Amino acid sequence: MEFRQLLPQPDRVDVAALLASMDLAARAGRERPYVVANFIMSADGRGAFQGRSGGLGDPADRFLFHGLREQVDAVFAGTRTLKIERYGRIIRDPDARRRRAEAGRTPEPLAVVVSRSGEVPSDIPLFAEPEARIAVFSAAPVELGECRAQVELVRLDPGELTLTTVLRRLRSDFGAGSLLCEGGPTVFGSLLQEHLVDELFLTVAPKLVGGGAAPTISSGTELKQLQPMEIVWELEHDGALYLRYKLP
Repeated sequence: MEFRQLLPQPDRVDVAALLASMDLAARAGRERPYVVANFIMSADGRGAFQGRSGGLGDPADRFLFHGLREQVDAVFAGTRTLKIERYGRIIRDPDARRRRAEAGRTPEPLAVVVSRSGEVPSDIPLFAEPEARIAVFSAAPVELGECRAQVELVRLDPGELTLTTVLRRLRSDFGAGSLLCEGGPTVFGSLLQEHLVDELFLTVAPKLVGGGAAPTISSGTELKQLQPMEIVWELEHDGALYLRYKLP
């Protein structure tokens, strides 16, 4: 799919080729994966419409969404996001799985779930997929019921269950060099609080929500100081803006 590039210089770009050139895992340190977050928001700053983010997007946004998944070792979403969006298999396209294998990655990214309470939405399609690989980090016992996915439970002491610890374990125990955060706002806010975000991919949809209680892309405790970002690229397609920022 071709997008119009506005920054760093005007051009027409093949987004699939652009994403494939990123090599995110090569940027990882020894302590944790390289972390990128991907969000969409309306032009008036809301991250969802009628409870879900999908209505804000279009085929181009979904192309970028799946393209980012293809480039990472692991995908992290909060339990509420998993439940609301009814997550299924992370990589559904056989050609995408083949390209991952050819690039030296596993055909399926590791799905990452973190639950302090031990409550996990095991009734979603993701847990019924035999080829899905899932790591569940919890401070309490987890009851998965009948689950066909390949699940590894990692039990942590309640005082140890921070996202910093989770990312360290993903790097050391699972070999993850890159991690994609898909939300929700509480998870993203927590990653920012622990200074764990390296890049933000943000789609600004040419749509208005017009009020309501829909969240912004991050929530929780306000940062102690503003977090500056440096723009890497700005793309456009059918009026939507696709921004890639690097956090110092």
